[in-house]
Amino acid sequence: MDFGITFPSYIRAYHDAKMAEDCGFTHAWFYDSQMCYSDVYASMALAALHTRHIKIGPLVAILGNRIAPVTAHSIATINELAPGRTILGVGTGFTGRNVMGMPPITLKTMKEHIKVIRDLLVGKEATYREGKIERSIKFLNPESGYINVSDEIPIHMASNGPKALEFTGQMGDGWVTIGLDPEHISSGVKIIQQAAKSAGRELSKIYTTNLTSGCILRPGENMMSPRVIKQIGPFAILLLHTAWSPENMGAGPFAPARFKKQAEEYFKNHIMKMKTPLEKRFQEMHMGHLTFLQKGEEKYLTPDLIKAATLTGEPGEVRDRIRQLEDAGVTNIALNVCGTDGRELIREFSNEVISKL
Repeated sequence: MDFGITFPSYIRAYHDAKMAEDCGFTHAWFYDSQMCYSDVYASMALAALHTRHIKIGPLVAILGNRIAPVTAHSIATINELAPGRTILGVGTGFTGRNVMGMPPITLKTMKEHIKVIRDLLVGKEATYREGKIERSIKFLNPESGYINVSDEIPIHMASNGPKALEFTGQMGDGWVTIGLDPEHISSGVKIIQQAAKSAGRELSKIYTTNLTSGCILRPGENMMSPRVIKQIGPFAILLLHTAWSPENMGAGPFAPARFKKQAEEYFKNHIMKMKTPLEKRFQEMHMGHLTFLQKGEEKYLTPDLIKAATLTGEPGEVRDRIRQLEDAGVTNIALNVCGTDGRELIREFSNEVISKL
């Protein structure tokens, strides 16, 4: 099993990325959300410069927030700093779009972007379109030290719905998902592999990154202890968050079905009682996203929700859950840092999990 540390892109995260590398982590992932965090490519560039082995990539770059040639150029620049250890994670957008009141991009748009990006990243000409204008484009100075398209940059795709999973099998080199149910993982892997086979691709094993967070309980602690809530609460509450826009309020919580009532209560009694006007509510609801709990959010956290969302528990229990996820097809456990200090999370999982698996 590979282990990643996942940062809400804070510009000084390179300190923690270096520590994670020294502690046995294999990947450093960075969120792409312009209205919430530091610039993802600046954060990755510093991490690339201050590390030697750890693999680096966005989890995930939000296609549609940049034009495809810019995404290709940016990740190829990181690959010049970290040759052969750069990955491009891509997605249609949840927070990165929702925080601006915009819906995710369509799978059709995602497919068009990936086609342009992949062609450019292997040194080919790409067909780029803006409206009715269509042009052939290519990197003009690929051998001059500005970018690196000689070392492969795998494209990992975030997907959960059936159509998106099939698309991952057709075009992706890896799968990024959320949710700790082994059945969810194994069924997703099967859909991806079948789609790959139908497309004439060989994906006997799909590199699967499972985004989560976690906390190793200390003697006397339980799921609701203050230290635990601080470390994983902002990630666990994500299961109750919804896709929001003024036209589509409260659609699509991440939570499994058994948390439907909890998600409805959170929406009714927390989101709908915010002071921000409805047409701007998307701003307030994403305050603190994956970094801190808003006032009052803690009362919606339960031990069951925390366990469903995160790898939190006694050391042996956490290791057993990771083994189950590995058997289901997970290749990489990506642990979210809630806030701008990942040192405690890195130490815990290095000492109690990574070194003992």
